[in-house]
Amino acid sequence: MLPKNFNLQLRNKIFGGSRIAPEEALELFSWDIIELGKAADMRRKIAFPKEEVGFIIDRIVNFTNICEAACAFCAFHARANQIYSYELTIEDICRKVEELVQAGGTQVMLQGGLHPDYTLDTYKKMIKEIKTRFPEVYLHSLSPSEIVHISRKSALSINNVVKTLKEAGLDSVPGASDLLVDRIRKKISPKKISVDEWCEVLYTLYHNNMKSSATMTYGMGETDEEKIEHLAVIRDIQDRTGILRAFIPWSFSPANTRLENIQPATGIEYLKVVAIARIFLDNITYIQAGWLTEGLKLAQIALTMGANDMGGVLMEEVVVKATGIKTKTNRRELVGIIKNAGKIPVQRDSEYRVTRIFHDNA
Repeated sequence: MLPKNFNLQLRNKIFGGSRIAPEEALELFSWDIIELGKAADMRRKIAFPKEEVGFIIDRIVNFTNICEAACAFCAFHARANQIYSYELTIEDICRKVEELVQAGGTQVMLQGGLHPDYTLDTYKKMIKEIKTRFPEVYLHSLSPSEIVHISRKSALSINNVVKTLKEAGLDSVPGASDLLVDRIRKKISPKKISVDEWCEVLYTLYHNNMKSSATMTYGMGETDEEKIEHLAVIRDIQDRTGILRAFIPWSFSPANTRLENIQPATGIEYLKVVAIARIFLDNITYIQAGWLTEGLKLAQIALTMGANDMGGVLMEEVVVKATGIKTKTNRRELVGIIKNAGKIPVQRDSEYRVTRIFHDNA
């Protein structure tokens, strides 16, 4: 029995696989969570008919917390007398990469603050040294904000920066998006890049035959209309480039930030964002369940509401941890969670190719 005032025409449009407009996506926030979940799962089956859910063994290496941006939503960047600054040496970084390789991992995510003294040469040497020592490792690293920062510090075009980093061994760039709404960005991260600059980096990656992803950090004072505005930017980028392998939404963790008075988003809100993203982003195959920020149980539920990937095991993660969230997992636990969601657990590589199918909890 469908609720009163239920938009049957929109439901039929969704189940028929048609693209929905932003104003129709906005209406979905008012839908019953069960009906929304069913619609999202149907759209997942259209985008990805298999019942497999993948994950990768990876490691985030945060090589510095010195950052000019000093965003209000960040609990990680160095602040005098509160969080002390650090910089990893090349040897420190390579030691962490070696630990990943020894554990059977395949992907490294190099991430750092917008360091005032780092230039293109700094990042080039870092990437080249890692690739020289560990040619088998896939570097899914840096971010659009870091790319623009390098461009400014080195007085070079974004294209020159991307081309040089690719030649040094950078494989792809995570499309760390925060929230692609300039009203919010001016409020919480005025020193970081604008929406137009984020798009410029993504177009540059496309012209250099490099892949990316897109994220969404919500719960920072935006409206539902602005959530859809964010998704619309991503859908348009994907229409134009096709370089986004995955979409990863997560809720803002306010603890220990300058926005700690904001009420954290609820689990229902997270599931609605996942489901609406799956329905609206009809051109992206993989949507990740955010176990790190949302917890493993909620991520498991998201697998029935449009998500079809669990991201990485994350041998090391310190940015989210700085907000007080300490969720951890391992391969065996992820396999069990995926199986208990009625899905087939698979280990994958950075290009989402299956490398192992788990028939037990090994």
